Amino acid sequence: MAKLSWYAPANNMPFRRISAAVLLWCAACAVDAEPLPAAQETGASIVAAARRQVGKTLYYNPSYTRLAYPMGDVPIETGVCTDVIIRALRDALKMDLQQLVHRDMAAAFSEYPQNWGLKQPDPNIDHRRVPNLRKYFSRVGFSLKVTEKPEDYLPGDIVTCTLPGNIPHIMIVSDKKTKDGTPLAIHNIGGGAKEENSLFYFPITGHYRVKPVK
Repeated sequence: MAKLSWYAPANNMPFRRISAAVLLWCAACAVDAEPLPAAQETGASIVAAARRQVGKTLYYNPSYTRLAYPMGDVPIETGVCTDVIIRALRDALKMDLQQLVHRDMAAAFSEYPQNWGLKQPDPNIDHRRVPNLRKYFSRVGFSLKVTEKPEDYLPGDIVTCTLPGNIPHIMIVSDKKTKDGTPLAIHNIGGGAKEENSLFYFPITGHYRVKPVK
């Protein structure tokens, strides 16, 4: 902590000079009280935005839907696992994954999974597919090491896993935990957006920490 050396002004130093010194000292002291790290603020915003979908998104519907572009969305009452992430990042960070993924795929289409027989990007569906989000998050530097340690997963982190039948899934790490310290997850796994103990229920395939992207 910065220290102030009090002394009597020599030669009748004007009071305004002492006041300036005090103000500089106070500013130095304020630096010691570090603000909440940006990553924590970002994570908290993502969790809050995801949680607001609980009770609003009530169904799971994987049907192909033509969307507006940019900022397109299916009705809030429905969607798939990726829509929880898409809506949370739009609400919390003004990040439109529809546009971000589409632009990146247009620039590097061959880098993305070729699982669906497409010849070019499709902004109606590309961002709603877990493999594409995994690739995008990796390309923009969001990837983290996959571990089985609960403490490695912070609020707002995004986690992908594989469900039975080799079905890819995606969810957001909550700020709430079980009694043993395992974070809950917010996701839509078939019955709408829910917050529940599911982080380590299925094999984890990816771990990502989002940074705001313009």
